[in-house]
Amino acid sequence: MYTGRDFSAMYFILPIVMVGVGLGFILHELGHKFSAMHFGYWSEYQLWPVGLIIALASSFCGIVFAAPGAVYTYANFLDDRTNGIISIAGPVVNIVLAIIFLLIAAAVYPMAFFSQTMQIIFLVCSLGFTINSYLATFNLIPIWNLDGSKVLRWNGLIWIVTIAISGIMTYLSMTVGVEGIIKILIG
Repeated sequence: MYTGRDFSAMYFILPIVMVGVGLGFILHELGHKFSAMHFGYWSEYQLWPVGLIIALASSFCGIVFAAPGAVYTYANFLDDRTNGIISIAGPVVNIVLAIIFLLIAAAVYPMAFFSQTMQIIFLVCSLGFTINSYLATFNLIPIWNLDGSKVLRWNGLIWIVTIAISGIMTYLSMTVGVEGIIKILIG
């Protein structure tokens, strides 16, 4: 998606994108798992190979529909509150991770003009912010079996607040850009 279908650029951009995607995806799923464990439930990740293929294929079309699997919580009965808390854990992890990436990007931004290493760190963090903002927003859509449907069923106000935060972050990353956000933040 970020290479403009230039396959030679993929060798450069893939490792950079994988930091944001890899951390975002793994930590999102671990957020669900540890939340379920907090409530005493067994949970585990299950791969959905069709979803992995869809994610890869859709990335070549300029938009990513990523659903390569999910953490499943095993319980005889799971009330809406507990299910909502377990479900919101993943998007909250993505929001926090996006903010961490933004703070690191802001910290290295002045040095990125003078150092190629800092430029790469800034790029990794910029993409990490954008990717994790998007992952949170996407997962909070209240459809099908996405986290948003379970959070909304539990508590509409919490759903509105979290999707507003992630939605604003996603919107800003796609319109103003991370460099623009940093310039606004530091004045």
